[in-house]
Amino acid sequence: QLQAFGGGLVQAGDSLRLSCAASGRTFSNYAVGWFRQAPGKERDFVAAIYWGGGSTSYADSVKGRFTISKDNAQNAVYLQMNSLAPEDTAVYYCAADTTARLWATLKRSYEYRYWGQGTLVTVSS
Repeated sequence: QLQAFGGGLVQAGDSLRLSCAASGRTFSNYAVGWFRQAPGKERDFVAAIYWGGGSTSYADSVKGRFTISKDNAQNAVYLQMNSLAPEDTAVYYCAADTTARLWATLKRSYEYRYWGQGTLVTVSS
């Protein structure tokens, strides 16, 4: 089971860190991704990380502003979001699946079988 938390209401230019924690399993041999869904829009890829090697991938819209990282000891994945803008407003979801399943398909939400409940990020202008 995945839990995503850390969302909130911030102003444009602020920072926020989201956390994704797993209970009942470790992230070993998994990849973990963050997706977001704004009202009336599709769920979009934001960032992902391969737990084993630590390699990462980002959507062009967040490159240079967002950083995905992992903490082995905490079995958690974080999304550090800087320079937030109103267009970043969305419900953010973390998702995970095996590295084997997600190899070369990190950006495809339909490839992920395990999802957290989502956390709302609202950025005011």
